Amino acid sequence: MAAPYTALYRYFQWDGTHRETRSADDLMAALSDDFLYSGDIQQALKSMLRRGTSMTGDQRMSGIHDMIRKLRQQRREQLQRYNLDSVFDGIKEQLEQILEKEKTTVDDWLEGRTNSRNEQNQEGEGTQAGDQRGNESDQFDSKQSGSDQEGSEQGSPASPGTGQAGNFSSDILKNIASRNQSQLDQLPEDIGGQIKSLKDYEFLNTEAQKEFDALMEQLRDAMAQTFFKDINEMVNSMSDGDLSRMKDMVKALNDMLVKKIAGEDPGFEQFMNKFGDMFGDNPPQSLDELLAQMEAQMAAAQSLMNSLSADQRNQLESLLDGKFGDPELQQELMKLSKELAFLNPQAGQHNFSGEESIDFQQAMKLMDELQKLENLEQDFQGVRDFSDLEKIDEDLVKELLGEEGLDDLSELKDLIDTLEKAGYIRDDGKGWEMTPRGSRIIGQKALEEIYAKLKHANLGGHRSNKEGSFGDQQEDSKAYEFGDPLHLHIPRTLKNAIRREFSSQQTVDQAARKINLHPDDFEVHRHELNTKTSTVLLLDLSLSMALRDAFLPAKKVALALHNLITSRFPRDTIEIIGFSAYAQEIKAKDLIKVDVDQYSMGTNMQHALILAEKKLAKEHGGTKQIIMISDGEPTAHLEDGYPYFEYPPNPLTIAKTLLAVKRCTQKNITINTFMLDRNPFLRSFMDKIAKMNGGRVFYTTPHNLGEYILHDFVENRKKRVA
Repeated sequence: MAAPYTALYRYFQWDGTHRETRSADDLMAALSDDFLYSGDIQQALKSMLRRGTSMTGDQRMSGIHDMIRKLRQQRREQLQRYNLDSVFDGIKEQLEQILEKEKTTVDDWLEGRTNSRNEQNQEGEGTQAGDQRGNESDQFDSKQSGSDQEGSEQGSPASPGTGQAGNFSSDILKNIASRNQSQLDQLPEDIGGQIKSLKDYEFLNTEAQKEFDALMEQLRDAMAQTFFKDINEMVNSMSDGDLSRMKDMVKALNDMLVKKIAGEDPGFEQFMNKFGDMFGDNPPQSLDELLAQMEAQMAAAQSLMNSLSADQRNQLESLLDGKFGDPELQQELMKLSKELAFLNPQAGQHNFSGEESIDFQQAMKLMDELQKLENLEQDFQGVRDFSDLEKIDEDLVKELLGEEGLDDLSELKDLIDTLEKAGYIRDDGKGWEMTPRGSRIIGQKALEEIYAKLKHANLGGHRSNKEGSFGDQQEDSKAYEFGDPLHLHIPRTLKNAIRREFSSQQTVDQAARKINLHPDDFEVHRHELNTKTSTVLLLDLSLSMALRDAFLPAKKVALALHNLITSRFPRDTIEIIGFSAYAQEIKAKDLIKVDVDQYSMGTNMQHALILAEKKLAKEHGGTKQIIMISDGEPTAHLEDGYPYFEYPPNPLTIAKTLLAVKRCTQKNITINTFMLDRNPFLRSFMDKIAKMNGGRVFYTTPHNLGEYILHDFVENRKKRVA
């Protein structure tokens, strides 16, 4: 019987891939702090675009700066990995192997270990040049063969390779080998000089010749990549006429650059009319565009040049010299390289500090990769708005930053669309603005953030000894009193009547058959007394609030308190007044955009208390309170309707502020102050306000401000039951 199938699950640490799509609510929550700090949704969106943001849990939404940081880290790792001093080691090693093979063959010829063209072919040695030399040897061998035949006829046999003819053939080969040995002994010490000398050298060893030709092909390919991506294939496939036109094009391009450097009209249109067909299906539309394309293609090789020492640079130039096979084209291209370097003197230079060796071909590929990293970094640095993200090459992002980087880019591109579809932002024709729905979400987020700190606190309504008559009906009951609504609690009223009649000596059956109710039996339901609380929040907008990092927490508290009262206590009212040099009302719809006053000095508590008193005078019944959030003592008051500022505080400012407190106290308005500083003068002044008004003063920090205010508000807004 087969064993039952059992599913097997394996769990691994999340590596950041296959992440969930960000919801609009998550994005809005992440956006809220930046938006509340600046009050400008455009600025908040751009801040998220640049810096990214932390999301729920340990996740993070990457911004442009994060992507730039990753690109720089990749570049740094490559620079710390490789040692550029080894760039010529591979070429040097190849050249040494080629010379070793050639020298062995030369020695063989000198020692007479091969004396005929046939023996050379059998051993696989010799070159085309050697073949020509062998022809001379073959002709001489023919003469030698004839002499041998004559000698045979005369009865004097001759062994192959012996006799006067054989000695003459051997001498010729030795002379050729001696001449080659002399050339090899006179080779320069540097690699570039050796390769240049060997260019016209006639190899005796066939394998050495093939390997040298392959090395030259590699160097020519590297040279081709220095100028145009496809120039190697172009040169290889060109006829003499095409190659001549290529030289004319490069010469005309050089002339055009000279005119540009001199400040003259370069004549780009005439150049393109003549040579435009050589630049593919999408030719450049301006000289600057053409130069940008060429600089990008030459950047890798130029960066390698700049990153080498002076001696290494000379070796590389010597290596690449003449590798196109046409001296005139080579000369024009080198001239082009110098002119482009003059126009763009800030070509890349890399400082390698690693230990790992790298050969020339790998170095060229590495420079190309580093150039791509720099180009993509520059593209990201050029992003100023979300629309600029469309200019970023997604294929290049995927190549350099992988799938995760491409996901980060797509996430940023979709950010605006996600928020707009959710109805949180909208385009008003001048830019993006926050919708009322978005404002409510941010207020709710601020409230939830503060509640998260209070999750262990017992927040909510609490019963008190005072009782009401018109609130929600409760399960608890009380004895009826004259004036109470006759909302009888039937079970308890009947129970009271039965207990009373049973106690008067009636049998249970008699009491059950007939129950006479008496007023003393009545119990009525208790009712919750729904009281009304009118609150005015005074929010300090002086510049010092921002300098102490207190404004954002204070603004969050204002939003959270407004959201709490409007959603949970609909009978209550809340007004908000901001104050700095003077005070002014802040409408609920404008609260989310309010910012500190950066253009005037002063903390005018007097004016704020006067406005709060006028607001609360319009409320009839219920509790009236002022909640004031500030970080310092009053430094301004009104003089003839204008703010007067002085620091340290003028005694007149203190006196007028205390007078405003006294007027609020006379109208039964409680003032609770949440102070974000603790200097002795401030404490003395705040204690005087508390003693005069009967309210309380809380000395707290921006971090704990919301926790203090919401806890105090809910704790003191107690339900009363009657």
